[in-house]
Amino acid sequence: MNDDHVDDSLLIAKAFGYPEATASTMVGLDEHAGMWRVTDAQGEHDLRVEWPTSPITERPQVRRQVVELYKAACAKLGVPARDEHQPSGGHEHGGHGHGEHPHGHGGEHPHGHGGANPHAHGGANPHAAEPESDGPKPFSRVIRESSWSDHSDSEGANFMEDIMRGVATKQDYIDLVAQHFFMYEALEEAAQQLSADPAHAALHPAALVRLGTLEVDLEHLLGANWRDEIRPVPASAEYAARIREVAAEGWLAGIVAHHYTRYLGDLSGGQIIAKRVARQHGFDGAGIEFYNFEALGDLKAFKETYRDGLDSLGASLSADEQQRMIEEVRVAYAFNTAVFVDLAKQKAAA
Repeated sequence: MNDDHVDDSLLIAKAFGYPEATASTMVGLDEHAGMWRVTDAQGEHDLRVEWPTSPITERPQVRRQVVELYKAACAKLGVPARDEHQPSGGHEHGGHGHGEHPHGHGGEHPHGHGGANPHAHGGANPHAAEPESDGPKPFSRVIRESSWSDHSDSEGANFMEDIMRGVATKQDYIDLVAQHFFMYEALEEAAQQLSADPAHAALHPAALVRLGTLEVDLEHLLGANWRDEIRPVPASAEYAARIREVAAEGWLAGIVAHHYTRYLGDLSGGQIIAKRVARQHGFDGAGIEFYNFEALGDLKAFKETYRDGLDSLGASLSADEQQRMIEEVRVAYAFNTAVFVDLAKQKAAA
């Protein structure tokens, strides 16, 4: 939503509360409404817009509700709606809800929500291999659509939701950064296999590497002895172990599954997290350096290049290998949610 449909969010903001809005970013949702952060001449505002038909109970319903809001906004403002937003009779395609989920976690859903069981693979999406009328779907799109069901809300989502809404404590954010360190320590060890393979090196350029930025942030947040202050929650330790297991096997598609899940989220919803945290806690540089990808250049262009790389990878895999990689993406999403759940439990026990 925040990558490919910025203008739609602005129309919704203008139609449902802030007619002079100059910017609008979707920052959250629940079963009854979507939430946007809107900017106009008076400053920033929180906007909550009820879904046309609520409550929603499944992830694919989100896109339909956003489309209906967009169409209602167009009607209210006298703007013609695009044909691409006509609802389809079957499953949903691309667009809203992918790559831009406000939690900023999970590939193109940004690291958000799988089942709490990090080992629950779930069944294959019956639409994953369904061809479009003009040919098979690109593999990058198959991955997105096949993991939709892994992004339903969970109890752990509240931890990230509080960070997004600016009501979490600074300690909550520090705890999240600490978990990132353990995840990326394992992931960037594994990603060296991608860098060493000419067919996949473009997926992991040097400017994407995050471990050094996490060290900068943790030293700023906790001091020079930060390594003595951090511990992985159980889910983070299991997550890192799984990444190392995949790397030890030399399974490049599995490494890409975890790589995609983390970095595409950092480049999408993660950018929203950085702005929220910077504003709440006064960070500028150190503290949120993890989310600074200036050296990567145009983020949208890189994400397009990345998706092209996924498509090329998919073309080199058999149907069984594609499905195995999709299942590993779902495992990665589940681990992400499990980490949020553990952080929420840790906070409650403190």
